[in-house]
This record gives sequence, structure tokens and C-alpha cells, in this order.
Amino acid sequence: MRVLENLDRAVIAIDAQGVIQLFNPAAELNTGYSERQVLGRRYDDICIFDNAFTYLIQAALENGRSISTQEHIMLRRPIGKPLPVTISVAPMFVEQGKIDGAVLIIRDMSPVVKLEEAVRRADRMTMLGTMSAGLAHEIRNPLGGIKGSAQLMAMELPEDSPLNEYIEVMIREVDRVDGIIEELMNLSRPRTAENSAVNLSKVLNDIVLLQKEAHCDKNIHFILNLDPSIPELIGDERLLTQLFLNLIKNAAEAIEDTGAVTISTRITSEYQTRSEADHPASLIHIEVKDNGTGIPPETMKRLFTPFFTTRKSGNGLGLVMCQKIITEHDGFIKVDSDPAGGTSFSVYLPLRR
Repeated sequence: MRVLENLDRAVIAIDAQGVIQLFNPAAELNTGYSERQVLGRRYDDICIFDNAFTYLIQAALENGRSISTQEHIMLRRPIGKPLPVTISVAPMFVEQGKIDGAVLIIRDMSPVVKLEEAVRRADRMTMLGTMSAGLAHEIRNPLGGIKGSAQLMAMELPEDSPLNEYIEVMIREVDRVDGIIEELMNLSRPRTAENSAVNLSKVLNDIVLLQKEAHCDKNIHFILNLDPSIPELIGDERLLTQLFLNLIKNAAEAIEDTGAVTISTRITSEYQTRSEADHPASLIHIEVKDNGTGIPPETMKRLFTPFFTTRKSGNGLGLVMCQKIITEHDGFIKVDSDPAGGTSFSVYLPLRR
């Protein structure tokens, strides 16, 4: 029984009449139901057991078949968001091969789904880098010709010509496009890592000090919950500063007038990575959370898409650059947002000393 209580997968036992006889703590956590609510009730009286669950359970109880889902099924719970899960159902037999019930095992796949999304974002970054390197050469050559021609026209026109205003706009816009291309090139350009021992707490404290001044016109409370036991990590301090400055600045800008930005650090056991010597390496979890305007679901899907921005002054490359920096440090990023209650960016970096 202790094994079932400590297992991280939901285990539900159903007798031959379809009545739930066992419901371990992981099942309570995943489904949103307590053991008291479900024991002694038929499984088809519980709303979470939709058609997909019913088919699997009936296959075990009626046909004695063991069956598992290959794809994720969304587990719809009474409280909280639907949970992506995989399901395995196996029949239980007694003497003479009589079916006496079934065991249902549910595995929460949400950590895997989030990791898969992080990998997809990293793949998009690689594709963007390859594309931008080729485009830069093709675009910059005609841009140089346009700018040169505009400058020659400006030299030929009299100072009081009304056309000078249009030429200034042409040159300014060419320079703006050239700046965007330069930012794209920075995403694809290989660089030598300038790794050193980085005091993460100091980096975050310095950024918050600057952001307090930058947003002094708002009533924003910056909260630092930093774990003092985290040792220095190996990384590029300049790039890590750029990463967290972008995230903290975005969090502050999401607050209209009054609110809080909370920055937390801790060593997490939720995920692990492998070091160069193939030893398990712990991950540092850095969370930047605000209680400002959340991100709508349709915007969340495009969040790391180059040139996508909801701000008038943005160019849509800030989060793309954050993704690149995190990838260069062998980490990953997760985003959670409630349109009515703020956003949380979680960065995971390997602790390498």
C-alpha cells in the first residue's frame, strides 16, 4: 500500500461491476477528485471518465484486453485546466481466468508536453538562424543601393526643396531595416562563449535596482525571493543579464498602474540534465512572475515567433533572443499565463560549477 501511496502515477482499481475500489493519492492530484468522493461509485458516474476512458475500461472488463493510449488524451477535471495524460488499462483475473476487475493507470504528461514545446522553439530558432543568414546578404545589397541613391539625390537637390523631407524618410527607414537585419544576424551568428562564474543573485538584484528607477512612474512592487544557497554558475554574464533584463522589463510593462513583479530562484528536482561527464546535473529554476495583464491563448501560441509583438514600439525579437541565450546555456523556458491574472516565465539553467 505504501508503494501505491508514493507512486507518481494515478492508479485506479475497478471491480467487475465497474465500481471504484482503489484511488491512490496521485489519482486525487491528477483528477481533482478525493478518494472519499469516488470510492464505491461506478466509474461512469464520474464526469472525468469520458468516451476514451469508457472504451478502454470496457475493453478490459468485457474482453479481458490490456490496452494503452499511444497519444495524449486530455483529462477534463472539475477544477483546473485539462491535463494531457496517457492511459493504460489491464484486466484483473481470478481462478479459471474469470475477469474480476481492471486496473487503470494514468500518467501526467504535462511536463513532457512543455519540454516538447521547448524543443520545438529551439528547432525554430535554428531554422530562423539559417534563413536569416541567407536573407541578410540578399537584402543588404539592394538596401545599400537605395541608401546611396537617396544620399546622392539629397546632394543634388537645393536645401529648400520639399523633396528633402521624403529623402530623409527613405534614409531613416533603410537604416531601420538594416538594424532589424543586424538583430537577425545576431540570432544566427556563432560566437565564442565568454563563460565565467556568475553570481545569479547579484545579476538579478542589479537588474531590479535599474527597473525600479525605469518604472518609477508606476506603483510596482518588485519582490525578490532568491535562494542564497545557490552557488555561482558557469555562463556568459553579459548574455544572462540581457536575458533576465528582458523578462523583468516585460513583466513590469505588463502592469498598467499598480502591481507586483516577483523574481524567485531555487534548485529544482522537477527536471534533471546530464553534465559533460554524463553525471546528473541539477537545474536552477528562475521564475519571473507578474500580476498584470495576462496573455490570451491565441497570443501564447505565437509568443516566440520572430517579429510578432503586441507592443507598438517592439520589433518582436526580444523573446526570440531570450530563447537563443537560454539554448546557448543548455537550458529551456516555460510560460504560464492567465488572461485574468498575470504571467509567469520560468527559466531552467543547469548548475555547472
